[in-house]
Amino acid sequence: MEFLDVLNEYGEYTNEVVSREDCHKKGLWHKAVVVFIISNDNERVLLQQRSANKKLWPNLWDITAGGHVLSNELGYQSVIREAKEEIGVTLKKDDLEFIGATTSENIKGDIINRHYNEYYVAHSDIDTAKIVLQEEEVQDIKWFDKEEIMRKNKQ
Repeated sequence: MEFLDVLNEYGEYTNEVVSREDCHKKGLWHKAVVVFIISNDNERVLLQQRSANKKLWPNLWDITAGGHVLSNELGYQSVIREAKEEIGVTLKKDDLEFIGATTSENIKGDIINRHYNEYYVAHSDIDTAKIVLQEEEVQDIKWFDKEEIMRKNKQ
């Protein structure tokens, strides 16, 4: 079971720690991280296709890796853990560039997701044939040309 630090509406720690399930059931604010792995030439982005079994956004193409920041964990530590768990890629702190933060609120059924999101970028030319997917989270992974992504965003 995952335990998360609860934040207030201003992003400040409340010193309360609850389970992920309680966080989502009660709509409590908590931290999440996102990492995009970009090719060394800056022309491609590695994206994952979410598992068909995911409660939220099944089968959709998504970020390279990401997830919740566990209690007593820092954002970059979560990125390193999530990349290893979801796609079997080992990242180091020096590989990561913090690029910003946002808040997000998503409600779907009985899941109320209120996140303070941290965004990171890492550069690497990963061979997708060597990636080991966490099947309950990810069903596919592939490189997308950034121009292709830009065209699809305009549609």
